[in-house]
Amino acid sequence: MKNRPTIREQFFTCLGQTSPSPLGIEIQKAEGVFLLSPEGKRYIDLISGVSVSNVGHSREEVVRAIREQAGNYLHLMVYGEVIQTPQVLLASLLTEQLPTSLNSVYFVNSGSEANEAALKLCKRITGRPKIICFRNAYHGSTHGALSVMGDESFRRSFRPLLPAVTAIRFNSMEDLELIDHDTACVIAEPIQAEAGVRLPDADFLQLLRKRCNDTGTLLIFDEIQTGFGRTGSLFAMQKYGVTPDMVTLAKALGGGMPLGALVCARELMDAWKSDPVLGHITTFGGHPVCCAAGLAALQVLLKEGWTEKVLEKSIFLKDMLSKHPGVLEIRGQGLLLAVELGSSGKVQRIIRLLLEEGAMADWFLFCDTAFRIAPPLCISDQELELTVRIITRALDRLK
Repeated sequence: MKNRPTIREQFFTCLGQTSPSPLGIEIQKAEGVFLLSPEGKRYIDLISGVSVSNVGHSREEVVRAIREQAGNYLHLMVYGEVIQTPQVLLASLLTEQLPTSLNSVYFVNSGSEANEAALKLCKRITGRPKIICFRNAYHGSTHGALSVMGDESFRRSFRPLLPAVTAIRFNSMEDLELIDHDTACVIAEPIQAEAGVRLPDADFLQLLRKRCNDTGTLLIFDEIQTGFGRTGSLFAMQKYGVTPDMVTLAKALGGGMPLGALVCARELMDAWKSDPVLGHITTFGGHPVCCAAGLAALQVLLKEGWTEKVLEKSIFLKDMLSKHPGVLEIRGQGLLLAVELGSSGKVQRIIRLLLEEGAMADWFLFCDTAFRIAPPLCISDQELELTVRIITRALDRLK
């Protein structure tokens, strides 16, 4: 009798691959900040599923909420037609944490979908054709989100995309003049994550907000990676004191489950109701199990106070790792850090060396010379010290 292929073999033969060299490690269980292989090898998670697992893996309250909601009901009806308690409670708690003008939530399934909805709603409200995005920005891979991705190498094979999209330079005051009275919206990450964690210059976001006000242009902040405590405030917009017209959320929003959201003022959201009615539709958006998990995760985050400790943890990592001669620079805010090595080859090697030493790290889409440190926010002081030891050993082995 022929032996059944292993899970690893089936991974490479049955699943669609998007990279010629995936990490390819098998994980059997995840707890806190650790991932465990079937052989018992332990990896400290320095990626958090790309800023998803902010409250850690298998957090008891989140797992309990998933189980309890699954026992009550799963999918009932397309989004927005039936009152579902997990959706209502999460939307209510979420809007309590945001500026008062961001008071209406539309749940979707992912960050790409949230950005698609935001772009679409801006066109519906303004009736304008133009969209402004930023170079080296990442907003997702669906057609509309891809249209506002700030890197042509990712876009060129899929053209034609959305028309009238212009990518301007992040932190360029001069380029803000390209926002005009034909511009429906500007979509921006308050901190550019996939660019290698690039922070806004002083007053840049404020000047962006002013230019949008002056031209009647709607401002979208993509806080999909920066939200839920990652940068040392619950949302990065709060750190910079700028309120957008819309904010898109995902990743950590679902507590490890797939969930995204568009949040804006009620009077803007009401545009979905007419011309045409049902202006935006999603079947599974705001799935009750995902919303129950997201509610539990947000409650844990608010209760534990990890956000207030993020900057202290960030300073420790920067201070300890910047001493190594192989590190050219450490950029970032909070627990969203880019360790600059100056070479894409070094980054690919360090990721493999880190796996050997017991840590999982990652690179950036638009900055292949740096690797990412973005662990769960619950990481303890002892686990931070372990992280430094592991990274130092890997750097020492790097040739």
